Amino acid sequence: MMLPSNDPQRKSWLPVPAGSDFPIQNLPLGIFTTDADPLPRIGMAIGEHVLDIAELAASGLLGDLGFDLEVLHYSTLNRLAGLGRAATRNLRERVSNLLEADCGDIAHNEVLRASALIPMHDVTMCMPVDIRDYTDFYSSIEHATNVGIMFRGKDNALMPNWKHLPVGYHGRASSIVVSGTEVRRPKGQMLPADATEPVFGPSKLLDFELEVGFIIGKGNAMGQPIPIDQTEDHMFGMVLFNDWSARDIQSWEYVPLGPFLGKNFASSMSPWVVTMDALEPFRVDSPVQDPKPLPYLQGNAPANFDIALEVQIVPAQGPSKVVSRSNFKYMYWSMRQQLAHHTVNGCNMQPGDLCASGTISGPTEDSYGSMLELTWRGSKPIHMPDGSERKFIQDGDTVVIHGHCEKDGIRIGFGGVSGKVLPALP
Repeated sequence: MMLPSNDPQRKSWLPVPAGSDFPIQNLPLGIFTTDADPLPRIGMAIGEHVLDIAELAASGLLGDLGFDLEVLHYSTLNRLAGLGRAATRNLRERVSNLLEADCGDIAHNEVLRASALIPMHDVTMCMPVDIRDYTDFYSSIEHATNVGIMFRGKDNALMPNWKHLPVGYHGRASSIVVSGTEVRRPKGQMLPADATEPVFGPSKLLDFELEVGFIIGKGNAMGQPIPIDQTEDHMFGMVLFNDWSARDIQSWEYVPLGPFLGKNFASSMSPWVVTMDALEPFRVDSPVQDPKPLPYLQGNAPANFDIALEVQIVPAQGPSKVVSRSNFKYMYWSMRQQLAHHTVNGCNMQPGDLCASGTISGPTEDSYGSMLELTWRGSKPIHMPDGSERKFIQDGDTVVIHGHCEKDGIRIGFGGVSGKVLPALP
């Protein structure tokens, strides 16, 4: 009798290195290509390999999953996501059983192993979904408080609506790029300190934002809200996210309508989508909310996840430095509340849409999720190992974000998201 797919005792016949982000209990989904076959296709990560799901489907080993296996031959995950959580669960559980130590269907088939199991260093990862719409939230009370103190003072740190609804804005989907894509320093208007007229030029205050996001699976019809207790049925999985921000452009433009050019030039996303079922063992209670939110934002089940997060700055020359260690469990507004609020007016979500958390900051200075907070608007520079310092991100720097969950001896991870900053165009 095979163990449940999330059981800590479950082992794969395929060797998985200790500390890997991708044990058999994870099996995240992504889209990949190889030099031998440039066609983008669906893969699952297991240890140091990518399992070609189209090859597996063609072998007949997936059997009847309750849906047309043709969706496993598409070049994005949108069609699979749109089938709903049950379809993703059936696929993950079937693949988990095929990889389980006592199963020889793949392990003893040398031809299938050669065609379907590809070393991770031989693949190129692509955007996993076609993101048609993107919403960025502002759901960390620590982050919102820190920013509010900087710009409005301690007594007016949070705006009056902040504890009553998940604040968010609609971002630019076209400039979301997969991990490893280089990011160009943006240009725009800025108002220098003590100046009365703006200037134009490259941003001097380029920042990262430590975030995670959830991908919409099954959509909802226009005009039909998603009740909070049904929201997770519409979530396909989670990714790591870096919402690059030009703070000087942003601070000049954001009144009265909010973020624009300071945000829409680039955001970086991890290529592997960790399914909601894989994250289930790491569910935790949300922070106590005071005042109690309105009924449509109230739910009974624990709605946060214990995801340890880390941000590293890697200079063009010299050693790197970890500048932040935070956790998704600190989020004041949960993903369930975000999606319930997003759709309460009848807004229709589509498979592949992305909702990002907003900057994730914790209660201590080393757990802040942006350079704006870590250096407190540049007044407390970060000292790098080579003797240089960082107030904000410099040209040539690569920002790397990692995230993982760990409990009962099982560790699952997201694989990371990175982006190198190139100089602004002349």
